[in-house]
Amino acid sequence: MANNTVSTKHNLQVLYEDNHIIVINKRSGDIVQGDKTGDKPLSEVVKEYIKDKYNKPGNVYLGVVHRLDRPTTGIVLFAKTSKALPRLNKMFAGKEAKKTYWALVKNQPPKTADKLVHYLKRNPKQNKSYARSKEVPDSKKAILSYSLLKKLTSYYLLEIALETGRHHQIRSQLTAIGCPIKGDLKYGFDRSNPDGSISLHSRRLQLIHPVSKIELDIVAPVPEEKLWQVAEQG
Repeated sequence: MANNTVSTKHNLQVLYEDNHIIVINKRSGDIVQGDKTGDKPLSEVVKEYIKDKYNKPGNVYLGVVHRLDRPTTGIVLFAKTSKALPRLNKMFAGKEAKKTYWALVKNQPPKTADKLVHYLKRNPKQNKSYARSKEVPDSKKAILSYSLLKKLTSYYLLEIALETGRHHQIRSQLTAIGCPIKGDLKYGFDRSNPDGSISLHSRRLQLIHPVSKIELDIVAPVPEEKLWQVAEQG
């Protein structure tokens, strides 16, 4: 598994890089693409890093393959070439890339492992998705599997594998089983994390390289916050 993190002067944690792709360990608060806030997106920071590292003249090509919610941390993959981007998009659309997440929750889940199936209905005004047990108009089917990895003093570490990629899916589905993610006020946790993050981390990405066809297995170290460090040990 690749987890040789390289920190850069651009304050990036680069987990993997070659001619065609680059994988970043995103910090909480970073936005992957520009939005109405006008804050500088991670994609622009990565472009600057590439431009500086390789002394590239003109514009730098960078394709956004997938996103993470702003308060979450972990793996974000970008395409560095126009050859890699459509192949990666096809892989992600066909669920050929396996993404694994870690979440810290305060309440013990109903089962040590389970597959959750809900129908998510999005409320754009609230920027929130609601999980229903049965299909309702304009809802989308959402499927994930979770397992309990570890019990900490006051929290539980869950590992989550997504079968679908819906808006706020993990946050919404875990709340539906009584396990809101630590710090996630929007989805029912009782208090925020000091840094504004939620304790949801994109931990691992497994895929076949879009050009070289080698198997990639990339792991993102957890944030430096104490509880995360305890969760990662052993």
